[in-house]
Amino acid sequence: MTNRWKSIGLAAMLAALMLSASYAEAAGVLTIGRREDSTTFDPIKTAQNIDNWVFSNVYDVLIRVDKTGTKLEPGLAESWTVSDDGLTYTLKIRDTKFSDGSPLTAEDAAFSLLRIRDDPASLWSDSYKVIDTAVATDAHTLTIKLKNPSAPFLSTLALPNASVISKKGMESLGAEAYGEKPIASGAFVVDEWRRGDRVILKKNPNFWEADRVKLDGVEWISVPDDNTRMLNVQAGELDAAIFVPFSRVEELKKDPNLNVDINASTREDHLLINHAHGALGKKEVRQALDLAIDKKAIVDTVTFGQGTVANSYIPKGALYYYADNLQRPYDPAKAKEMLAAAGASDLTLNYVVRAGDEVDEQTAVLVQQQLQKAGITANLQKVDPSQEWDMLVAGDYDISVNYWTNDILDPDQKTTFVLGHDSNNNYLTNYKNEAVKELVAKARLELDPKKREEMYVNLQRMAKDDVNWIDLYYSPYINVSRKSIENFHQNPLGRFFLEDTVKN
Repeated sequence: MTNRWKSIGLAAMLAALMLSASYAEAAGVLTIGRREDSTTFDPIKTAQNIDNWVFSNVYDVLIRVDKTGTKLEPGLAESWTVSDDGLTYTLKIRDTKFSDGSPLTAEDAAFSLLRIRDDPASLWSDSYKVIDTAVATDAHTLTIKLKNPSAPFLSTLALPNASVISKKGMESLGAEAYGEKPIASGAFVVDEWRRGDRVILKKNPNFWEADRVKLDGVEWISVPDDNTRMLNVQAGELDAAIFVPFSRVEELKKDPNLNVDINASTREDHLLINHAHGALGKKEVRQALDLAIDKKAIVDTVTFGQGTVANSYIPKGALYYYADNLQRPYDPAKAKEMLAAAGASDLTLNYVVRAGDEVDEQTAVLVQQQLQKAGITANLQKVDPSQEWDMLVAGDYDISVNYWTNDILDPDQKTTFVLGHDSNNNYLTNYKNEAVKELVAKARLELDPKKREEMYVNLQRMAKDDVNWIDLYYSPYINVSRKSIENFHQNPLGRFFLEDTVKN
């Protein structure tokens, strides 16, 4: 054999080795199908699950919520103490590094907390205004002093949006660049973000629990159409997918190659109402809308029995949930009378719907038909899921179904966000009630559990009376994965524990 053919043979052999190596690498990469693409990796600038569920494994928090979603456990803070007067929190920070190899210190933790409190772009500032000072006493000691005792404070430290970011990295890169490709403090680092397609994560070797992480990487792939996403998992083109349509659960369970995971959740679906739009600003009109919607029919038709009718913005089973809260009956005739009395007969509404979301589309058709019986015309505007959020933020809608999952154990976070502050127009609704806002602030400070529970019962009653939005149903998380995937677990607050996931 001539040297020429030896060279060709050697090149072919090397190519084969390289190809097999790439296959080996791919075997350790988990591919997950989801609807929407991410919007940012700057944690203070988003309130969307599509962001939080991804960067919960890119960033780490000081204190975590465990897998059961019921208790707190150490994160980047390996321990903490609280002074007798409830004003001083001292946290011991682990000896660890960011993904770029720089040390992660108490100064970074202090910077992150003060940024979520003070940055004008923060959607979460109200929950952190209770912080008076946050100071790095030394490299591994964070001392936080509060303006007054706060019942939910430890829980708020576990919010994904309060994740620890690099002070030096943020100051040198700037918020925009950091939000595109952050310096990680969690199990994975953002290797590439292909807008509109996928987020590619790679294992972070500097993560303090790197030995726990079995995967080489994770790809979150945007597949907006529910049916296509399920077919991709069945065909083995995706390892897993989230947001399984209720209608597909039984069929997918019969596929011997798949696991269908139904996990307890804090999810509540609701109909957002834009109070800033004409007649929708009248409480009586919103009450009429509530009467005009048959929630039980939606649960039976759309969720295939997986859901239960909701009667509060606080999900069933969560802290201070009020089981006896008002649940208006389905009464389109009464709704029609109320609309006439309020001068809102022949009401026409712009109903924004997520295209390709099977459940959202089915719900929209049902709600449209139900509202018609009360004399209300709902014009359905189907939009791309990535476009929908921008429209809701801009207030370019009258009604639209959305959902919320709790991010912390305490009800303060959701209550503040949807009832008690103005920075996000009370979760896109423009709802305003100063008495409610004042009670939200008081409930945050009340340390007596019985008094605090009474406050949250009253808040649930007041929200229902005002119809800040229309509660529809509670439902579990439903995900699907190939049999080769183990420990694809989501806790009730929505966090995926991908550091424990295995791809065989």
